[in-house]
Amino acid sequence: MIRKLTLGASLLASACLMSSAAFAQTVGFSQIGSESGWRAAETTLTRMEAEKRSIDLKFADAQQKQENQIRAVRSFIAQGVDAILLAPVVATGWDDVLEEAKEAEIPVVLLDRMVDSSKDLYLTAVGSDLVHEGRVAGEWLVGEVGDADCNVVELQGTTGSSPAIDRKKGFEEGIAGHDNIKIVRSQTGDFTRAKGKEVMESFLKAEAPGSICALYAHNDDMAVGAIQAIKEAGLKPGEDIKVVSIDAVPDIFQAMAAGEANATVELTPNMAGPAFDALAAFWNDGTVPPDFIQTESKLYTQADDPQAIYEQKKDLGY
Repeated sequence: MIRKLTLGASLLASACLMSSAAFAQTVGFSQIGSESGWRAAETTLTRMEAEKRSIDLKFADAQQKQENQIRAVRSFIAQGVDAILLAPVVATGWDDVLEEAKEAEIPVVLLDRMVDSSKDLYLTAVGSDLVHEGRVAGEWLVGEVGDADCNVVELQGTTGSSPAIDRKKGFEEGIAGHDNIKIVRSQTGDFTRAKGKEVMESFLKAEAPGSICALYAHNDDMAVGAIQAIKEAGLKPGEDIKVVSIDAVPDIFQAMAAGEANATVELTPNMAGPAFDALAAFWNDGTVPPDFIQTESKLYTQADDPQAIYEQKKDLGY
């Protein structure tokens, strides 16, 4: 409550002025990059949501570099935008630029990732419960293998990012108490297919043939790359090595339909809809949203008609 009052006091005057003006707001969007199909879909849907609301969206692709994001945010501040959407590439190092946005009375909304900064430096954050996503994946594997021994290899996301940290934590919570399931290898695949394939190749070479029971990937794109590596090694993904990942992008449903992946946990790419709704309420009457706006997550398996889900998702910008 103290945070909300502080933030409201610093921004309410500009919000009230905007509510009385009959013009489209301008919003800056600092996107991490396009390292995955999910990220591309988030960008597409953000643009669609902005257009639907007659918002002038200024887009900046950071190419997965924090320095580019900080530069973009400062550019948005200099341009005097009405709000900033930020999908932070890593969790740390944001205090100074967020303080600059606050001093300029420009509300910042985090999309799909968190930062290790004081909550009074941003208006709200929109995302899923990343720990919960990982936990769901771990619990699925527990139910899938039962009491059988299972050596797991893990493809982590970008080092230092909140999804990598939280999805790892959640998965470890999901398998906790089941000593038959062990993570034997864990390395970053940087959320990309190419890196996922490369790291999976190294896992397969490092472990004895047939000893890897399952792959847990922090996103579907790394899983898709790893599936290719498994096939090139002469193994059957989905059978010889179980595959569970996170995001629910179209290509993972194609892999599931082919029997080459087993499960995925959905992360909706439409973070902008709730973000723009929160900003509209703030602009209209100064309503400060909750610290965190949680989106829905869902577990999909091969039993959920993955081909039909692929057809539903394939044109959404992934």
